[in-house]
Amino acid sequence: MPELPEVETVRRGLSPTFIGARIAHAQARRPNLRFPFPERFVARLEGCRVLDLRRRAKYLLADLDSGETLAMHLGMSGSFRVEEQPVGQFYHPRGKPLHDHVVFDFEGGVRVVYNDPRRFGFMDLIATERLDQHPLFAEIGMEPLGLDFNAATLARALQGSRAPLKAALLDQRRVAGLGNIYVCEALHDARLSPLRAAGSLKRSETTKLVRAIREVLEAAIKAGGSTLRDHRQTDGNLGYFQHNFAVYDREGAACGHARCGGIVSRAVQSGRSTFYCGACQR
Repeated sequence: MPELPEVETVRRGLSPTFIGARIAHAQARRPNLRFPFPERFVARLEGCRVLDLRRRAKYLLADLDSGETLAMHLGMSGSFRVEEQPVGQFYHPRGKPLHDHVVFDFEGGVRVVYNDPRRFGFMDLIATERLDQHPLFAEIGMEPLGLDFNAATLARALQGSRAPLKAALLDQRRVAGLGNIYVCEALHDARLSPLRAAGSLKRSETTKLVRAIREVLEAAIKAGGSTLRDHRQTDGNLGYFQHNFAVYDREGAACGHARCGGIVSRAVQSGRSTFYCGACQR
């Protein structure tokens, strides 16, 4: 499942095409993805200008001048690609590849195609003014790259929790957009055990954790995210942060922290693999 860096990478890749552009034509080549498309989906998109393209947690949000927001989730295998019409040449579409399910044709000749082999992604149209009250977003926590994410706010979010620290950070009601990969990496960077109780952190440890989360996410975004299987950037290139993993999927490897000497271990928490160094993560 794409995590915050992958979704943010896609947002940045799509923004120059989406923001300020008008959707001349749209196509939904099947009645549903993970869920059915909303009623009159294509008709409600055509003719609309995109005012902004935002990210909330793992969702892409295209605010339209119609007063609605197009909410998009990539699921496990969803990706967007941008096809720009060559200036002064005829435009020959690529046809209808099997998994190209949604197409946006913008004024000026740029086409954006949503491809999703597993169809776990979805799209919905939501009234912009009521977006924060929608069930998808009403209980989502703070953004880890936002201005309100700091040691004090994270401490409040974790206060009194007996849940394992990793599980607490994956709870989208506390912190938005974090996933298995980057929580493992951030906890290793901060030298905090994923197994300890979330509410047991001292203020100095919470400060280190906030810094580590920000630095890991920013580095992953700069690298275009992580491609373990399906993630693609909008230009078709793979992400390459997976080459920088310190612990994720590195069971048995030496810990990269200086003078540690520990070995990366694997544990299973809530059905997910957790990778950490038992020697230096306390």
